[in-house]
Amino acid sequence: MERDLEWKTLASEYLIKDTWATVRKDTCETSDGNIISPYYVYEFPDWVCALAITKDGNVILERQYRHALGESGYEVPGGCVDATDKSYDDAIARELLEETGYQFEKYIFLGNTSANPSTNNNLMHLYLATGGEKVAEQKLDDGEELEIVFATIDQVKQMLRNNQFIQSMHVACIMLALEKLGELKY
Repeated sequence: MERDLEWKTLASEYLIKDTWATVRKDTCETSDGNIISPYYVYEFPDWVCALAITKDGNVILERQYRHALGESGYEVPGGCVDATDKSYDDAIARELLEETGYQFEKYIFLGNTSANPSTNNNLMHLYLATGGEKVAEQKLDDGEELEIVFATIDQVKQMLRNNQFIQSMHVACIMLALEKLGELKY
């Protein structure tokens, strides 16, 4: 029988509460009665991302600069779930349309992952989007600057081997999507 490992939050105080930076300091009691204080939690909205494949079989990738690392790199499309999104499926459809200008016939949910469950309170919802067709121009957010890159499945697999995707949650999305497509051999 598994032991209950959940902690109780005894007190919580926000240190920063801003659009992209929300940090709180908790005082917690562990399941065996130890008091942990402070315990810092970074609050973020949930995120969505997808390995997006067009009707003609191309994978849509994004190349963009990430200031925290000071590097430009390859990613899959995605972003924050907005309060106006009715579901995670709606959120990924919106993000794909905004960032790529493509709509997709099918959105297949692959699972969730966390950037760092010890400090972050949100999840990334992973998708495979298929049957993409260009229907609009990009509508990027302020501060969002990205280049659309098309690749074959084989090129994406080689990019994985070459460690060209640095965003770990995007790597998880790509791997799960490739497995769903029957493109991984164990």
